[in-house]
Amino acid sequence: MEIERRWRVRSWPSGTPAAVLTMEQGYFSTRPAIRIRAEAFSGGSTRYVLCFKGRGGLCREEIELELDAERYRRLQGMLEHPMICKEQRRYPLPGGLTLEVNQVDRDRESGFFYAEVEFSDVQAARAWMPPEPLRAYLADEVTGQPGQSMAAYWERTRSSLL
Repeated sequence: MEIERRWRVRSWPSGTPAAVLTMEQGYFSTRPAIRIRAEAFSGGSTRYVLCFKGRGGLCREEIELELDAERYRRLQGMLEHPMICKEQRRYPLPGGLTLEVNQVDRDRESGFFYAEVEFSDVQAARAWMPPEPLRAYLADEVTGQPGQSMAAYWERTRSSLL
């Protein structure tokens, strides 16, 4: 189960991230979302994942299956569109939470930033208030709003490439 809140943001927040990742992801289906993703930690290892995501906003089913590099490359070869490129910076928050800020398709006109925080349960997600230094930064919450998922972005930016 994935429980997360999401915000549109305009840039990276101030401060030094605890981790930086580069990612690429592509979709086989957007309803339900079935995607592959490579996550490379700066100066570290790469993780390959096949992910299934159910419907929902704040809370939705998510099943991730680890892939080896060869299976990932074979699946990637089956995609009809270019992968989405992302840089993710992770910032520690009070209470053991993490703010994940993503820059999507930096070199494309459609590129944008978004931030998200994952929670252990729905009650904690609903009750959470950003700490004071981040309240203005996280002012544009889009959790559960139609068209704000990465699958919706894939549909908007990749379907025109057919």
